[in-house]
Order: sequence, then C-alpha cells, then structure tokens
Amino acid sequence: MEQIAALKEQILPVLNSCGVNLYELKWISNEHTLQISIMRPDGSMDLDTCASVSEQLSDVLDNTDLIPGAYTLEVCSPGAEREVKDIHELKQMEQPYIYVRLKHPVKKMTEITGQVESYEGSTIMISYRDKAATRTAEFDETEAEFVRLAVRI
Repeated sequence: MEQIAALKEQILPVLNSCGVNLYELKWISNEHTLQISIMRPDGSMDLDTCASVSEQLSDVLDNTDLIPGAYTLEVCSPGAEREVKDIHELKQMEQPYIYVRLKHPVKKMTEITGQVESYEGSTIMISYRDKAATRTAEFDETEAEFVRLAVRI
C-alpha cells in the first residue's frame, strides 16, 4: 500500500495537468502491471486522451525508483458502466443515466435504472421507464447503497 500511495503522489500532478481525474490506481502483481483508470471531470474518456496521458506518465514513472524492474503501464477508462464511488460525482455530470440499488424501497422498488433529473441538497430525482410511461422517484443520497453508470439501450 505504501508503494501505491507513493505512486499516486508521483502521478497526480501529471493527471491534473492533463485535465483528468484518477478513478483507480492498482498494481496487478502477477502480471507486473500498473493499471491507472482515468476520467474527465464530467465522467467521459476517449482513447486519444488515454494514449497522451500514458506517454506523459511513462516519462515520470521511468525516472523513479518506485517500480523495480520491468513493468507494463496500462492507462484506461474506468468503463461505461463504472461504479460511482462518490455519489457527489453525479452533480458534476449532465443528467447521467444510472442504476441505483437502494437501502429501503422507494415506490416499492429497491433498484431503479434511469436518468438523474436533479440533485439538489441531498435529494436525487430520477426519471425511469415503467412500461410505456415515464415516472419519477426521489430519494435521499444516504439511501443509495450502490450506484453505477448505466448504458441506455
């Protein structure tokens, strides 16, 4: 864990200068791979940005003694259906489409997939499809047990 913390200190200035946020940093020891998941503040990411950030991180990491020996650097997006680790990220996104599992039922549902219409204070309003109708549900952010981005099909 000390190595990850030290690596994080090294890479955060590069990520900040590139205008991206760190989603996850992990060391896959059996593959000797350093995996860095990044995203823009709005939650998006593209391949060109990953490649550019990878080049800049390589320059920094190759000049440090934090990683002994050969390793593979993998800079990637956290994915289209990534877990939302901090629910407050939703405030930065433009009406994200999400899946949420609730601690207690809201409108007799403990799972809702839909678009966040508003997030004011600690109240989240989400619109979802129920058969042919569009409905809304409101819940307090503390009621969200698990949240991830969802892909609209």
